[in-house]
Amino acid sequence: MLKSILVTGGAGFIGSNFVPYFLEKYKDYKIINMDKLTYAGDLKNLEEVADSDRYELIEGDICNRGFVAAIFEKYDIRGVIHFAAESHVDNSISGPEAFVVTNVNGTFTLLDVARKYWMESPFQYKEAYKDCRFHHISTDEVYGTLGKEGLFTETTPYAPNSPYSASKASSDMIVRSYYHTYGMDVVTTNCSNNYGPKQHDEKLIPTIIRKAISKESIPIYGDGLNIRDWLYVLDHCKGIDLVYHTGKTGETYNIGGRNEKNNLYIVNAICELLDEKKPLANGSYKQFITFVKDRPGHDRRYAIDATKLETKLGWKADENFESGIVKTVEWYLTKYA
Repeated sequence: MLKSILVTGGAGFIGSNFVPYFLEKYKDYKIINMDKLTYAGDLKNLEEVADSDRYELIEGDICNRGFVAAIFEKYDIRGVIHFAAESHVDNSISGPEAFVVTNVNGTFTLLDVARKYWMESPFQYKEAYKDCRFHHISTDEVYGTLGKEGLFTETTPYAPNSPYSASKASSDMIVRSYYHTYGMDVVTTNCSNNYGPKQHDEKLIPTIIRKAISKESIPIYGDGLNIRDWLYVLDHCKGIDLVYHTGKTGETYNIGGRNEKNNLYIVNAICELLDEKKPLANGSYKQFITFVKDRPGHDRRYAIDATKLETKLGWKADENFESGIVKTVEWYLTKYA
């Protein structure tokens, strides 16, 4: 008997890497992928599973309560893995409302529908739904910014600095409240910056590759010394899998790559790889690096301490930045060819 798992936002970057991985690993799951198919969702990302009889795509909005409830009823949903979110910081600065609507109201709607479908009353699951879990995917940006030292842990106080991170922090708190108030089986993961195949063209690494091979200016904010902890997307998917199946109810787990790099390092590393794999007639791709005005509220440094996930659940990243970026560049060279 197949168990139906609702994945939201499965046509986005991380979701579209997760869905094929999850389907391949668990033959007793049917995945219902609910995606609004905004600019950030791309069905090309899911071509490898499109014909699977254990996969179904449904176009819809997580804020539409009646629609979400109908999906729970129709497919008898037994678990939720919630990726769907507005996630681009620049867009949240120019248009914050969509972030609050999707990330806060949408998460609330999903949680509340799941609670009513799975539970009789607070702390009382219906007999058939006792093993149903809601996994909320969040970000390290909820913790704000770090100085030169230190790492974000699961107990770091929240201090979001952009409308995007504030909306994600709000959604994390709503998930937490459903555990404490209703006894709902929830887990949350907060991840560092993901990179890898299928990422939207607007993000930093695809932008660097695309601009470089088009011989256009490669825009780098400010002085390029903003630091992020980079996590290869498939390592993130494996962490989500572990937490969904073995994480402790009500707990948060940080997933980070232990690969702190500043933006200058990233752009130089990519240019050097492109010099090797797709050499220019004259000079290096580094000639296209251009510094542009910094964005408002640009956090200086993020870095995640994944010790809890590593020690309690046995997770370990398979890729370091140097191995992951080679796979990433090769994938985009094929895409942009």
